[in-house]
Amino acid sequence: MNAVVPVLTIPSLPEQPLAEILQRAFAEDAPYGDVTSQLLLPATAQATAWLVAREPGTFSGGAVFTAAMRMQDPAAEVEQFVADGTTFEAGEKLMSVTGLARAVLTAERIALNLTQRMSAIASQTALYAELIAGTRARVTDTRKTTPGLRILERYAVRCGGGHNHRFSLSDAVLAKDNHLAVLTGGDPAKLTAALAGVRAQLPHTVHFEVEVDAIEQIEPVLAAGVDTIMLDNFTNEELVAGVALINGRALVEASGNVNLSTIAGIAATGVDIISVGALTHSVRALDLGLDIELSRL
Repeated sequence: MNAVVPVLTIPSLPEQPLAEILQRAFAEDAPYGDVTSQLLLPATAQATAWLVAREPGTFSGGAVFTAAMRMQDPAAEVEQFVADGTTFEAGEKLMSVTGLARAVLTAERIALNLTQRMSAIASQTALYAELIAGTRARVTDTRKTTPGLRILERYAVRCGGGHNHRFSLSDAVLAKDNHLAVLTGGDPAKLTAALAGVRAQLPHTVHFEVEVDAIEQIEPVLAAGVDTIMLDNFTNEELVAGVALINGRALVEASGNVNLSTIAGIAATGVDIISVGALTHSVRALDLGLDIELSRL
């Protein structure tokens, strides 16, 4: 019995960026066609294949699997049996495709690579989200994504019940330690004025976040009118103190040393956001397979 993970509303993947990702993938994998399938299989041969789970997890990537198959055979019939954001068990059939056998086999590796990675991210995120359920904290991804695949990996985080951080460097101001070192010349006394000068240049729609690595930096940063303060590599005791000091004057994000063993304790400190690079940067591809069970020459 499938159980739906309690998730945020999952937005649809935009078609054009997805098409561009797949076009680049096929240009890399089959730049002049799939010579094996072209030589071994009749052009009119049909095949039906099932995307099957070899291990349990949370599914993500139905639209990607469909688009990959239809990019090779526009007439392919694709069905999805397990919705994105839904858990599944080993042995379960997740999707099926019926179409030209050459096309199914040409698309197989690209479709699998992407759905395996996306489902791994969704499954990993679901584990983190479950551990902080019932707290005020939300788990978010970071920019530690695979270059060129961010839109897919961020979507997968949503499928697992997580939230997204800023999508790119263009979306929000996030001043980290290296920015502050340049901005203030290493003089802590210049911090408030420097950040206030940045705040004055921002439209009201642009979010302003600043990273601090010591509790003494919190008041000078707050005085500049920032929206979020990131407490980087704070101990849980320091997080409790930081949350109390900020006292609702800004959102509080915890970052650094977050894993499945530590996230519950971090959430219990009262922070609003917990960012986790491991959602995307170090997942192991989930084991999914494509099994052909019916064919017609």
